[in-house]
Formats: sequence, C-alpha cells, structure tokens
Amino acid sequence: MDDTSRARRRRPRRALLASAAGSAALGGVLVTLPWGAQAPPAPTPQERALAAVTSGVPAALPDLKALAADRERHLRAHPRDARAWAELGAARVELGLRLADPRYWPRAEQALRASLKVRKDNVPALRAMAVLSNARRDHPGARAWGEAARKLEPERWTTYPPLIEASAGLGDDEETGRLLEKLVALRSGPAVMARAAAVYRDRGWREDAAAKLADAASAAGEPAERAAYLERAGQLAWERGDREDALRHFREAMRTDPGRRAARAGQGRVLAALGRTTEALGAYRTALAGHPRPEYALELGELYESLGMRSAAGAQYALLRERVRLAAAHGADEELVLGRFEADHGDPQAAVRRLRAEWERQPSTEVADALGWALHRAGEHEEALPFAVRATEGTKGGGVRSALFAYHRGAVERSLGRYGAARRHLTEALRINPWFSPLHAPRAKEALARLGEPSVQAGPRSS
Repeated sequence: MDDTSRARRRRPRRALLASAAGSAALGGVLVTLPWGAQAPPAPTPQERALAAVTSGVPAALPDLKALAADRERHLRAHPRDARAWAELGAARVELGLRLADPRYWPRAEQALRASLKVRKDNVPALRAMAVLSNARRDHPGARAWGEAARKLEPERWTTYPPLIEASAGLGDDEETGRLLEKLVALRSGPAVMARAAAVYRDRGWREDAAAKLADAASAAGEPAERAAYLERAGQLAWERGDREDALRHFREAMRTDPGRRAARAGQGRVLAALGRTTEALGAYRTALAGHPRPEYALELGELYESLGMRSAAGAQYALLRERVRLAAAHGADEELVLGRFEADHGDPQAAVRRLRAEWERQPSTEVADALGWALHRAGEHEEALPFAVRATEGTKGGGVRSALFAYHRGAVERSLGRYGAARRHLTEALRINPWFSPLHAPRAKEALARLGEPSVQAGPRSS
C-alpha cells in the first residue's frame, strides 16, 4: 500500500477523534452552563448606588434615594449595624450634593456619628465624614477626618480623593501633589482620572486635564458617572472660551443623565455667550429648580442685570441670600459666594470682613481671588494686589488659567497705575475667554480700550 492510500485511511479516524474531543468539550460546557441557565440578575438600584458611594463616584439620583430608603428600613430593625449607618450617611451626603440641599447634611452627620459610636475604627464612616466636610466647605474638618481614615488604612485608595479636595481647598499645593501621587500609585480608573484632572486644572494644565476627563468619561461605568465627567469636561471647555465644545459636552451630559443639573447651568452660561438669551434664561431656571446652588442664582442675576432687568436680577440675589442662610443653618459655609456677591452688588467692606476670615481658615486660590477683588472694590488696591497675584500665579507660578481672575488682577493693576501689567492681564482675560461674564467681560474690553496702546517713547510700564 502506497503512502497516499495510508493517508486516506487515517483521515476518517482523525475526524472521529476530533469529533469525540469536541463532544467532550461541549459536554463540559453543558455541565458548567446547562441549557436554560440565565445570566446573573442586573444589580438593583440600591446595589448600584452602594457600589458608587463606596467607590467615591457619582450615582444616579433615583438609585441614591433607593439606597437611603433601604438602609433606613434595615436600621429600624438592626440599629447596631455600623456598616449600614455608614452607607446611609454616605448616601445622604451624595443626595445633598446632587440636590444642592444642605438640609441633608445634619441627617448625614447623624447617621455617620451613629456608625462611629458603634465602631470607632470605622474607615467608611470616617471617609464619608471627610466627604461631608468638603461638601460643607469645611476643608480643615475634611482633612482631619480623612487623615483619621488614612491612619487606620493607609492603602485604601478611596480615602485619598476627599483628602486631595481638602488640601486644594486649604491652598496646600504641595500636599495636594503628594496625595495625588499616592492615589495614582494605589489605583487607576475613571474616578482617579477625574481627580487628577481637577488637580491639573488648578495647576493651569488645561490640556492634560481635558485629556484625563475624556479618558474618564470613556471608561466610566454607569451613566451618572459618565455624565459627571462630561459636565466637568464642558466646564473646562467653557473656561478656555470654546463655546461650541462646551455646549456639546453639557448637552451630552444631560442626555446621559437628565438629573445632572450642573450641566444645565453650564448650558445657560454658553447659550448666553452665544447670544441665545431666551434659551440661556430657561436653562438657568431649570438648573435652579432642581439644583438651587447660590452660585447659579448669582450667575442668573448677573445675566439679568446685563440685560437691564434689575428687578429680575434682584429676585435672584434675594434667592442667593436665602440659600446662603439655609446652608449656614445646616452647618455649611457659603461665605465665598456671599463675599463675591457683596463685593460686586452689595457692601464691599462687608465682603472684605467675610473673606478675610475665610482666608485665615482656608486660603485657597478661589478665596485669594475673591478677597483681592473685595479689597479692590473697597478701595484698598495696594493690599489687593498680592491676593490677585496669588490667584493667577499660585504658590509656584502655575495657577489656574481663569479669565475672571486675570480680569480682576488687571483691574487692580490699572487702579495702581501699573498700566503695562494691567494691559497684559486684561488682554489675557479676553484671550482666555472673551465671554467669561455678561457683566465683567464688557468691562474688561472697556478698560483695555481706555488704556490704549503702549507709548512708543516711554515703553511699556509693567510695575
């Protein structure tokens, strides 16, 4: 028999062996996954919210409400469950943030202290207390709670985002950087990318911040998380004056999570800058209806004022004061926004008093800008200048690239007769974002026009 005949006789046997092996493999699969097996059930709303709040990522508003209601029911029967108290407290913190309702803060604190009473070495409750303190703009308190959690479990990554936020709020740029390095070493993922983006933005690294947020939005799991990162990306685009890109991000955030009212307020800013005033007013009203932050009332009031609608503006300013009073009654600090309001629309001397105290307690970049501007508005231009410089340059010459901050510095310098520096910073403000404020952007253009071109004979005066 030749070789060809032998090969033909082997083929059926090989096919039979292959068939037998395939049947055995299939049988193994059928034993593991029998016919009629169903995929694992989808997580419940409570489970989705719990996964989010314990990982420090945004959760959907209905899911948060479901988690809070579930833990309240459970605790009525099991009042010594420290973990359930911590989860209830964390859910209430997030609800307060999503609804801009400070009335959640005392109830959140009550739940978290109940958790710590049952178990003192309770890292989830300590971390949630840090998040709550940041939400109240009590950054010293947030640092203390966060450090207590880190001391117990230094390798738990979820402790680091609230610590980073607290350090930024205290103006401690070096510590913020160290904490971010530790966080990145412990964990990767969208929540870490988003936190890094916030630090990069504060350092003036806008392109790096935008890239991180784009990656975070792409990698996000639940729609609420993705919408939060899209909204922040929209804010970054707005800060650099890219109206169309900002509007695209804000709209996508709203489509992804209709409860993301911060994105609706963002739409209001952009639509006003595009001259679509009626739509802008509607967007702001919708944002305030579901998320009545005093900052939004201030923005809408200034938009009304720029349109000559002083009565409507006054109503928004009254709402701002009401929201600040409500926040204070529930342990939250809104002195920064109130100081900004008083400097431009109320009593600049009162603004200085408020913001000096705020600076002593938590000297952040935002407080430096607000205090410098209040001092300028109160006629204290020399004292205002170092704060304006701090706001625009940070502690190491790499501050936030903010059109508003640059405008404030230029205005202070103009009042001091430092015309070269004033011209530079007013020009910078309008280059960063020519539409940064319906009230202040036109004033920046007017001030720059009055300064005119630098004198050829004398040369630019920069100091």
